[in-house]
Amino acid sequence: MYQTQQQQGPSSPILPPSRSQDQQQDSDYVYFERTTAGFTSDAVARSTAAKLKLASYYKVAVDAAIARNARRIELETRLIQIHTADGKEREIRKYAKLEASHLRLRRTKITLADFRTVKVIGKGAFGEVRLVQKLDTGKVYAMKSLHKAEMLKRDQLAHVRAERDVLAESTSPWVVQLFYSFQDPFYLFLVMEFLPGGDLMTMLMKYDVFSEDVTRFYMAECILAIEAVHQLGYIHRDIKPDNVLIDKNGHLKLSDFGLSTGLHKGSDGEYYKKFLEQEKTQNPARNSVQVNPINLTMSREQIATWKANRRKLAYSTVGTPDYIAPEVFLMKGYGKECDWWSLGAIFFECLVGYAPFCSENPADTYKKIIEWPNYLFFPEEVFISREGEDLLRQMMTWADKRLTVNQIKTHPFFFGADWNALRNIEPPFVPHLQSSTDTSYFPTDEFGNVPEQMEQVEGITKEQNFAFMNFTYRRLDTQGGR
Repeated sequence: MYQTQQQQGPSSPILPPSRSQDQQQDSDYVYFERTTAGFTSDAVARSTAAKLKLASYYKVAVDAAIARNARRIELETRLIQIHTADGKEREIRKYAKLEASHLRLRRTKITLADFRTVKVIGKGAFGEVRLVQKLDTGKVYAMKSLHKAEMLKRDQLAHVRAERDVLAESTSPWVVQLFYSFQDPFYLFLVMEFLPGGDLMTMLMKYDVFSEDVTRFYMAECILAIEAVHQLGYIHRDIKPDNVLIDKNGHLKLSDFGLSTGLHKGSDGEYYKKFLEQEKTQNPARNSVQVNPINLTMSREQIATWKANRRKLAYSTVGTPDYIAPEVFLMKGYGKECDWWSLGAIFFECLVGYAPFCSENPADTYKKIIEWPNYLFFPEEVFISREGEDLLRQMMTWADKRLTVNQIKTHPFFFGADWNALRNIEPPFVPHLQSSTDTSYFPTDEFGNVPEQMEQVEGITKEQNFAFMNFTYRRLDTQGGR
Protein backbone atom coordinates (compact mmCIF):
# COMPACT_ATOMS: atom_id res chain seq x y z
CA MET A 1 0.00 0.00 0.00
CA TYR A 2 2.85 2.39 0.85
CA GLN A 3 4.50 1.76 -2.54
CA THR A 4 1.31 2.52 -4.39
CA GLN A 5 0.92 5.82 -2.59
CA GLN A 6 4.51 6.80 -3.24
CA GLN A 7 4.21 6.04 -6.99
CA GLN A 8 1.34 8.47 -7.31
CA GLY A 9 3.92 11.27 -7.11
CA PRO A 10 3.61 14.94 -6.21
CA SER A 11 0.16 15.37 -7.73
CA SER A 12 -1.33 12.59 -5.64
CA PRO A 13 -4.32 13.60 -3.52
CA ILE A 14 -2.92 11.38 -0.76
CA LEU A 15 0.45 13.10 -0.55
CA PRO A 16 0.21 16.91 -1.05
CA PRO A 17 3.00 18.84 -2.75
CA SER A 18 6.02 19.33 -0.51
CA ARG A 19 6.41 22.79 1.05
CA SER A 20 9.16 24.55 2.91
CA GLN A 21 9.06 24.66 6.71
CA ASP A 22 8.29 28.40 6.65
CA GLN A 23 5.40 27.85 4.23
CA GLN A 24 4.05 25.07 6.41
CA GLN A 25 4.24 27.29 9.52
CA ASP A 26 2.48 30.14 7.71
CA SER A 27 -0.24 27.75 6.58
CA ASP A 28 -0.66 26.39 10.09
CA TYR A 29 -0.92 29.93 11.47
CA VAL A 30 -3.61 30.88 8.90
CA TYR A 31 -5.51 27.68 9.64
CA PHE A 32 -5.34 28.43 13.38
CA GLU A 33 -6.64 31.97 12.77
CA ARG A 34 -9.56 30.62 10.73
CA THR A 35 -10.54 27.97 13.25
CA THR A 36 -10.35 30.30 16.26
CA ALA A 37 -11.89 33.37 14.64
CA GLY A 38 -15.41 32.39 15.61
CA PHE A 39 -14.65 31.53 19.23
CA THR A 40 -14.37 33.64 22.35
CA SER A 41 -10.99 34.20 24.00
CA ASP A 42 -12.18 32.05 26.91
CA ALA A 43 -12.93 29.14 24.57
CA VAL A 44 -9.53 29.48 22.91
CA ALA A 45 -7.84 29.56 26.33
CA ARG A 46 -9.74 26.43 27.40
CA SER A 47 -8.82 24.57 24.23
CA THR A 48 -5.18 25.56 24.65
CA ALA A 49 -5.26 24.33 28.24
CA ALA A 50 -6.83 21.04 27.16
CA LYS A 51 -4.17 20.59 24.49
CA LEU A 52 -1.36 21.24 26.98
CA LYS A 53 -2.85 18.89 29.55
CA LEU A 54 -3.33 16.10 27.02
CA ALA A 55 0.23 16.52 25.74
CA SER A 56 1.49 16.48 29.33
CA TYR A 57 -0.56 13.39 30.21
CA TYR A 58 0.68 11.35 27.26
CA LYS A 59 4.28 12.48 27.74
CA VAL A 60 4.21 11.27 31.34
CA ALA A 61 2.54 8.00 30.27
CA VAL A 62 5.08 7.37 27.50
CA ASP A 63 8.03 8.18 29.78
CA ALA A 64 6.66 5.79 32.40
CA ALA A 65 6.22 3.04 29.78
CA ILE A 66 9.80 3.53 28.54
CA ALA A 67 11.15 3.35 32.10
CA ARG A 68 9.09 0.23 32.84
CA ASN A 69 10.33 -1.42 29.64
CA ALA A 70 13.93 -0.62 30.63
CA ARG A 71 13.37 -2.27 34.03
CA ARG A 72 11.89 -5.35 32.34
CA ILE A 73 14.89 -5.65 30.00
CA GLU A 74 17.18 -5.32 33.03
CA LEU A 75 15.25 -8.16 34.71
CA GLU A 76 15.55 -10.39 31.64
CA THR A 77 19.30 -9.74 31.53
CA ARG A 78 19.63 -10.77 35.18
CA LEU A 79 17.52 -13.89 34.65
CA ILE A 80 19.83 -15.08 31.86
CA GLN A 81 22.75 -14.98 34.30
CA ILE A 82 20.89 -16.99 36.96
CA HIS A 83 20.86 -20.76 36.48
CA THR A 84 18.63 -21.90 39.35
CA ALA A 85 14.83 -21.89 39.35
CA ASP A 86 14.71 -20.52 42.91
CA GLY A 87 17.02 -17.66 42.02
CA LYS A 88 14.93 -16.72 38.99
CA GLU A 89 11.74 -16.84 41.04
CA ARG A 90 13.25 -14.53 43.66
CA GLU A 91 14.21 -11.99 41.00
CA ILE A 92 10.73 -12.12 39.46
CA ARG A 93 9.09 -11.58 42.87
CA LYS A 94 11.47 -8.67 43.54
CA TYR A 95 10.60 -7.15 40.16
CA ALA A 96 6.85 -7.54 40.75
CA LYS A 97 7.15 -5.88 44.16
CA LEU A 98 9.14 -3.00 42.68
CA GLU A 99 6.59 -2.45 39.90
CA ALA A 100 3.71 -2.49 42.38
CA SER A 101 5.55 0.09 44.48
CA HIS A 102 6.12 2.31 41.42
CA LEU A 103 2.45 2.16 40.44
CA ARG A 104 1.33 2.93 43.97
CA LEU A 105 3.67 5.90 44.21
CA ARG A 106 2.53 7.27 40.84
CA ARG A 107 -1.10 7.16 41.97
CA THR A 108 -0.33 8.95 45.24
CA LYS A 109 -0.45 12.73 45.06
CA ILE A 110 2.05 14.59 47.24
CA THR A 111 0.83 17.81 48.87
CA LEU A 112 2.03 20.22 51.53
CA ALA A 113 -0.27 18.47 54.03
CA ASP A 114 2.00 15.39 53.86
CA PHE A 115 4.78 17.29 55.68
CA ARG A 116 5.23 18.82 59.12
CA THR A 117 7.45 21.88 59.46
CA VAL A 118 10.26 21.53 62.00
CA LYS A 119 12.14 24.78 61.44
CA VAL A 120 13.13 27.31 58.77
CA ILE A 121 16.81 26.78 57.89
CA GLY A 122 17.28 29.24 55.03
CA LYS A 123 15.77 32.15 53.17
CA GLY A 124 16.16 33.33 49.61
CA ALA A 125 14.92 36.01 47.29
CA PHE A 126 11.85 34.04 46.21
CA GLY A 127 11.02 31.87 49.21
CA GLU A 128 12.54 29.86 52.01
CA VAL A 129 13.93 26.46 52.95
CA ARG A 130 12.29 24.49 55.76
CA LEU A 131 13.32 21.36 57.57
CA VAL A 132 10.26 19.13 57.27
CA GLN A 133 9.21 15.65 58.31
CA LYS A 134 7.00 13.43 56.17
CA LEU A 135 4.05 12.39 58.28
CA ASP A 136 3.62 8.81 57.04
CA THR A 137 7.29 7.76 57.16
CA GLY A 138 8.83 10.19 59.67
CA LYS A 139 11.69 10.85 57.25
CA VAL A 140 13.34 14.25 57.27
CA TYR A 141 13.86 16.48 54.24
CA ALA A 142 14.79 20.04 53.29
CA MET A 143 11.86 21.66 51.47
CA LYS A 144 12.41 24.75 49.33
CA SER A 145 9.30 26.83 48.61
CA LEU A 146 9.18 29.44 45.84
CA HIS A 147 6.51 32.10 45.21
CA LYS A 148 4.97 31.50 41.78
CA ALA A 149 3.93 35.12 41.32
CA GLU A 150 7.40 36.40 42.24
CA MET A 151 9.07 33.90 39.92
CA LEU A 152 6.94 35.09 37.00
CA LYS A 153 7.30 38.76 37.92
CA ARG A 154 11.09 38.55 38.01
CA ASP A 155 11.32 36.22 35.00
CA GLN A 156 12.83 33.37 37.01
CA LEU A 157 10.84 30.48 35.54
CA ALA A 158 13.77 29.19 33.46
CA HIS A 159 15.96 29.21 36.57
CA VAL A 160 13.65 27.11 38.72
CA ARG A 161 13.10 24.75 35.78
CA ALA A 162 16.86 24.36 35.45
CA GLU A 163 17.22 23.57 39.14
CA ARG A 164 14.43 21.00 39.07
CA ASP A 165 15.85 19.37 35.90
CA VAL A 166 19.41 19.11 37.23
CA LEU A 167 18.31 17.65 40.56
CA ALA A 168 15.89 15.23 38.89
CA GLU A 169 18.48 13.97 36.40
CA SER A 170 21.35 13.59 38.85
CA THR A 171 22.14 10.43 40.79
CA SER A 172 25.62 11.68 41.72
CA PRO A 173 26.74 11.51 45.36
CA TRP A 174 28.19 15.01 44.85
CA VAL A 175 24.81 16.64 44.08
CA VAL A 176 21.94 17.17 46.52
CA GLN A 177 19.19 14.66 45.74
CA LEU A 178 15.66 15.71 44.85
CA PHE A 179 12.92 13.34 46.06
CA TYR A 180 9.73 15.24 45.25
CA SER A 181 8.62 18.38 43.46
CA PHE A 182 5.02 19.57 43.53
CA GLN A 183 2.96 22.75 43.59
CA ASP A 184 -0.16 24.42 44.90
CA PRO A 185 -1.90 27.57 43.56
CA PHE A 186 0.69 29.86 45.18
CA TYR A 187 3.98 27.97 45.60
CA LEU A 188 6.42 25.58 43.95
CA PHE A 189 8.00 23.03 46.29
CA LEU A 190 11.30 21.13 45.96
CA VAL A 191 11.74 18.40 48.57
CA MET A 192 15.42 17.48 48.83
CA GLU A 193 17.71 15.55 51.11
CA PHE A 194 18.59 17.39 54.30
CA LEU A 195 22.33 17.96 54.78
CA PRO A 196 22.71 18.75 58.50
CA GLY A 197 26.30 20.03 58.45
CA GLY A 198 25.37 23.48 57.18
CA ASP A 199 27.29 25.14 54.35
CA LEU A 200 30.85 26.20 53.59
CA MET A 201 30.02 29.88 54.10
CA THR A 202 28.96 29.26 57.71
CA MET A 203 32.16 27.31 58.29
CA LEU A 204 34.29 30.09 56.81
CA MET A 205 32.50 32.66 58.96
CA LYS A 206 33.28 30.54 62.02
CA TYR A 207 36.93 29.65 61.32
CA ASP A 208 37.89 32.63 59.10
CA VAL A 209 40.65 30.70 57.27
CA PHE A 210 41.56 27.06 56.65
CA SER A 211 44.98 25.44 56.53
CA GLU A 212 46.22 24.32 53.12
CA ASP A 213 45.55 20.67 54.01
CA VAL A 214 41.93 21.36 54.94
CA THR A 215 41.52 23.59 51.88
CA ARG A 216 42.99 20.87 49.65
CA PHE A 217 40.39 18.36 50.85
CA TYR A 218 37.42 20.67 50.33
CA MET A 219 38.65 21.91 46.95
CA ALA A 220 39.16 18.32 45.77
CA GLU A 221 35.57 17.43 46.71
CA CYS A 222 34.27 20.59 45.03
CA ILE A 223 36.17 19.68 41.86
CA LEU A 224 34.43 16.30 41.67
CA ALA A 225 31.05 17.91 42.41
CA ILE A 226 31.45 20.50 39.63
CA GLU A 227 32.71 17.81 37.26
CA ALA A 228 29.55 15.77 37.99
CA VAL A 229 27.36 18.76 37.03
CA HIS A 230 29.33 19.31 33.81
CA GLN A 231 28.96 15.62 32.90
CA LEU A 232 25.19 16.07 33.10
CA GLY A 233 25.54 18.77 30.44
CA TYR A 234 25.06 21.80 32.70
CA ILE A 235 27.07 24.79 33.86
CA HIS A 236 26.33 25.68 37.48
CA ARG A 237 27.15 29.43 37.11
CA ASP A 238 26.60 30.14 40.81
CA ILE A 239 29.40 28.33 42.62
CA LYS A 240 29.84 30.06 45.99
CA PRO A 241 30.39 28.93 49.60
CA ASP A 242 26.70 29.05 50.57
CA ASN A 243 25.85 26.62 47.74
CA VAL A 244 28.36 24.03 49.01
CA LEU A 245 26.57 21.95 51.66
CA ILE A 246 27.98 19.48 54.20
CA ASP A 247 26.33 16.11 54.81
CA LYS A 248 26.11 14.18 58.08
CA ASN A 249 29.49 12.53 57.39
CA GLY A 250 31.30 15.81 56.67
CA HIS A 251 31.47 15.44 52.89
CA LEU A 252 30.37 18.10 50.41
CA LYS A 253 27.48 18.31 47.96
CA LEU A 254 26.48 21.04 45.52
CA SER A 255 23.08 22.70 45.75
CA ASP A 256 21.09 25.64 44.37
CA PHE A 257 21.05 25.14 40.62
CA GLY A 258 18.73 28.09 39.97
CA LEU A 259 21.26 29.74 37.66
CA SER A 260 22.50 26.57 36.00
CA THR A 261 22.14 26.31 32.24
CA GLY A 262 22.76 23.77 29.53
CA LEU A 263 26.20 23.95 27.95
CA HIS A 264 24.59 24.92 24.64
CA LYS A 265 23.21 28.08 26.28
CA GLY A 266 26.57 29.36 27.46
CA SER A 267 26.11 32.88 26.09
CA ASP A 268 23.08 33.64 28.25
CA GLY A 269 24.08 36.62 30.35
CA GLU A 270 20.65 38.16 30.86
CA TYR A 271 20.61 37.50 34.60
CA TYR A 272 23.81 39.46 35.12
CA LYS A 273 22.74 42.16 32.69
CA LYS A 274 19.72 42.79 34.91
CA PHE A 275 21.99 42.90 37.93
CA LEU A 276 24.14 45.61 36.36
CA GLU A 277 21.11 47.60 35.27
CA GLN A 278 19.74 47.41 38.80
CA GLU A 279 23.03 48.68 40.18
CA LYS A 280 23.00 51.63 37.77
CA THR A 281 19.41 52.50 38.67
CA GLN A 282 19.94 52.29 42.41
CA ASN A 283 23.39 53.93 42.47
CA PRO A 284 23.75 56.31 39.48
CA ALA A 285 26.66 58.14 41.14
CA ARG A 286 28.82 55.02 41.14
CA ASN A 287 28.87 54.75 37.35
CA SER A 288 31.20 57.74 37.07
CA VAL A 289 33.44 56.62 39.93
CA GLN A 290 36.51 54.61 38.98
CA VAL A 291 38.05 52.15 41.41
CA ASN A 292 41.57 53.30 42.25
CA PRO A 293 44.04 50.69 40.86
CA ILE A 294 46.59 51.67 43.55
CA ASN A 295 44.20 50.57 46.32
CA LEU A 296 44.82 46.85 45.95
CA THR A 297 44.13 45.93 49.55
CA MET A 298 41.13 46.56 51.74
CA SER A 299 41.40 47.78 55.28
CA ARG A 300 40.49 45.49 58.17
CA GLU A 301 37.36 47.55 58.74
CA GLN A 302 36.28 47.15 55.11
CA ILE A 303 36.89 43.41 55.21
CA ALA A 304 34.90 43.15 58.44
CA THR A 305 32.02 45.04 56.79
CA TRP A 306 32.09 42.66 53.82
CA LYS A 307 32.00 39.63 56.10
CA ALA A 308 29.14 41.08 58.14
CA ASN A 309 27.05 41.71 55.01
CA ARG A 310 27.71 38.47 53.14
CA ARG A 311 24.78 36.60 54.72
CA LYS A 312 22.43 39.46 53.83
CA LEU A 313 23.68 39.40 50.23
CA ALA A 314 22.98 35.66 50.07
CA TYR A 315 19.32 36.38 50.89
CA SER A 316 18.92 39.26 48.43
CA THR A 317 17.35 39.10 44.97
CA VAL A 318 20.69 39.95 43.35
CA GLY A 319 23.05 37.82 45.39
CA THR A 320 26.78 38.38 45.53
CA PRO A 321 29.01 38.91 42.46
CA ASP A 322 32.20 38.01 44.38
CA TYR A 323 32.61 34.58 42.77
CA ILE A 324 31.39 35.30 39.21
CA ALA A 325 33.86 34.93 36.34
CA PRO A 326 34.71 38.02 34.23
CA GLU A 327 33.48 36.46 30.97
CA VAL A 328 30.00 36.04 32.47
CA PHE A 329 29.82 39.77 33.22
CA LEU A 330 31.22 40.68 29.80
CA MET A 331 28.36 38.69 28.16
CA LYS A 332 30.44 37.69 25.14
CA GLY A 333 29.79 33.99 25.58
CA TYR A 334 31.16 31.59 28.15
CA GLY A 335 31.34 27.89 28.92
CA LYS A 336 31.90 25.57 31.84
CA GLU A 337 35.26 27.29 32.49
CA CYS A 338 33.37 29.95 34.47
CA ASP A 339 32.74 27.41 37.26
CA TRP A 340 36.49 26.87 37.71
CA TRP A 341 37.03 30.62 38.18
CA SER A 342 34.33 30.61 40.87
CA LEU A 343 35.99 27.69 42.62
CA GLY A 344 39.29 29.56 42.44
CA ALA A 345 37.66 32.50 44.26
CA ILE A 346 36.46 30.13 47.01
CA PHE A 347 39.96 28.58 47.12
CA PHE A 348 41.40 32.07 47.67
CA GLU A 349 38.89 32.84 50.44
CA CYS A 350 39.64 29.59 52.27
CA LEU A 351 43.32 30.51 52.48
CA VAL A 352 43.14 34.32 52.87
CA GLY A 353 39.88 34.87 54.76
CA TYR A 354 37.97 36.99 52.24
CA ALA A 355 37.02 36.84 48.56
CA PRO A 356 39.73 38.14 46.16
CA PHE A 357 37.68 41.04 44.75
CA CYS A 358 35.41 41.85 47.68
CA SER A 359 34.34 45.46 48.11
CA GLU A 360 31.93 47.43 50.23
CA ASN A 361 29.41 47.49 47.38
CA PRO A 362 28.64 45.05 44.51
CA ALA A 363 29.30 47.61 41.76
CA ASP A 364 32.95 47.99 42.82
CA THR A 365 33.30 44.22 43.04
CA TYR A 366 32.02 43.97 39.48
CA LYS A 367 34.55 46.55 38.26
CA LYS A 368 37.39 44.74 40.02
CA ILE A 369 36.44 41.41 38.42
CA ILE A 370 36.24 42.95 34.94
CA GLU A 371 39.74 44.38 35.43
CA TRP A 372 40.99 41.45 37.52
CA PRO A 373 44.70 41.60 36.42
CA ASN A 374 44.94 44.90 38.34
CA TYR A 375 43.31 43.53 41.50
CA LEU A 376 44.30 39.88 42.00
CA PHE A 377 46.61 40.38 44.94
CA PHE A 378 48.06 37.87 47.46
CA PRO A 379 48.63 39.56 50.85
CA GLU A 380 52.18 39.12 52.16
CA GLU A 381 51.03 38.38 55.71
CA VAL A 382 49.23 35.18 54.57
CA PHE A 383 51.34 32.12 53.78
CA ILE A 384 50.36 30.35 50.58
CA SER A 385 52.58 27.64 49.17
CA ARG A 386 54.12 28.06 45.73
CA GLU A 387 51.92 25.23 44.40
CA GLY A 388 48.78 26.78 45.91
CA GLU A 389 49.44 30.22 44.43
CA ASP A 390 50.28 28.73 41.03
CA LEU A 391 47.03 26.76 40.95
CA LEU A 392 45.04 29.82 42.00
CA ARG A 393 46.58 31.95 39.27
CA GLN A 394 45.82 29.30 36.64
CA MET A 395 42.19 29.01 37.77
CA MET A 396 41.63 32.75 38.07
CA THR A 397 42.76 33.86 34.64
CA TRP A 398 41.11 34.53 31.28
CA ALA A 399 38.86 31.66 30.18
CA ASP A 400 41.02 30.56 27.23
CA LYS A 401 44.03 30.15 29.54
CA ARG A 402 42.19 28.57 32.47
CA LEU A 403 43.01 24.99 33.48
CA THR A 404 40.65 22.17 32.53
CA VAL A 405 39.35 19.76 35.15
CA ASN A 406 41.98 17.14 34.28
CA GLN A 407 44.76 19.73 34.47
CA ILE A 408 43.50 20.88 37.87
CA LYS A 409 43.42 17.29 39.15
CA THR A 410 47.00 16.62 38.04
CA HIS A 411 48.37 19.93 39.37
CA PRO A 412 51.20 19.52 41.94
CA PHE A 413 48.96 21.08 44.62
CA PHE A 414 46.92 17.84 44.56
CA PHE A 415 49.91 15.52 44.39
CA GLY A 416 49.00 12.14 45.88
CA ALA A 417 45.23 12.75 45.92
CA ASP A 418 43.17 9.58 45.48
CA TRP A 419 40.32 10.98 43.41
CA ASN A 420 38.35 7.72 43.46
CA ALA A 421 38.30 7.39 47.25
CA LEU A 422 37.59 10.92 48.54
CA ARG A 423 34.22 9.99 50.03
CA ASN A 424 35.92 7.20 51.99
CA ILE A 425 38.43 9.57 53.61
CA GLU A 426 37.72 11.04 57.05
CA PRO A 427 36.84 14.74 56.46
CA PRO A 428 38.50 17.54 58.49
CA PHE A 429 35.13 18.30 60.09
CA VAL A 430 32.30 15.88 60.95
CA PRO A 431 29.11 17.42 62.39
CA HIS A 432 28.13 16.25 65.87
CA LEU A 433 24.38 15.69 65.63
CA GLN A 434 21.95 15.13 68.50
CA SER A 435 19.07 13.92 66.32
CA SER A 436 17.86 13.60 62.72
CA THR A 437 16.34 17.09 63.02
CA ASP A 438 19.40 18.81 64.51
CA THR A 439 19.75 22.27 62.89
CA SER A 440 22.56 23.60 65.08
CA TYR A 441 24.81 24.14 62.03
CA PHE A 442 22.29 26.51 60.42
CA PRO A 443 21.69 30.17 61.41
CA THR A 444 18.07 29.38 62.35
CA ASP A 445 17.92 32.11 65.01
CA GLU A 446 17.82 34.71 62.22
CA PHE A 447 14.41 33.47 61.07
CA GLY A 448 12.56 33.34 64.41
CA ASN A 449 9.54 31.16 65.06
CA VAL A 450 7.79 30.33 61.82
CA PRO A 451 4.15 29.20 61.73
CA GLU A 452 3.22 25.81 60.32
CA GLN A 453 1.07 27.46 57.64
CA MET A 454 2.79 28.98 54.63
CA GLU A 455 2.58 32.74 54.26
CA GLN A 456 -0.33 33.98 52.15
CA VAL A 457 1.09 35.41 48.93
CA GLU A 458 -0.16 36.81 45.66
CA GLY A 459 -1.90 34.30 43.38
CA ILE A 460 -1.62 33.84 39.61
CA THR A 461 -4.13 33.26 36.81
CA LYS A 462 -4.96 29.90 35.25
CA GLU A 463 -3.20 30.93 32.07
CA GLN A 464 -0.04 31.85 34.00
CA ASN A 465 -0.19 28.52 35.82
CA PHE A 466 0.36 26.69 32.50
CA ALA A 467 4.00 27.82 32.76
CA PHE A 468 4.47 25.41 35.68
CA MET A 469 3.02 22.34 33.97
CA ASN A 470 5.09 19.14 34.31
CA PHE A 471 6.84 20.51 37.39
CA THR A 472 5.73 17.53 39.51
CA TYR A 473 8.40 14.89 40.10
CA ARG A 474 8.91 11.85 42.31
CA ARG A 475 12.13 9.87 42.61
CA LEU A 476 11.05 6.24 42.29
CA ASP A 477 14.38 4.49 42.60
CA THR A 478 14.95 5.25 46.27
CA GLN A 479 12.99 5.85 49.45
CA GLY A 480 15.12 8.83 50.46
CA GLY A 481 15.13 10.85 53.65
CA ARG A 482 16.94 10.18 56.86
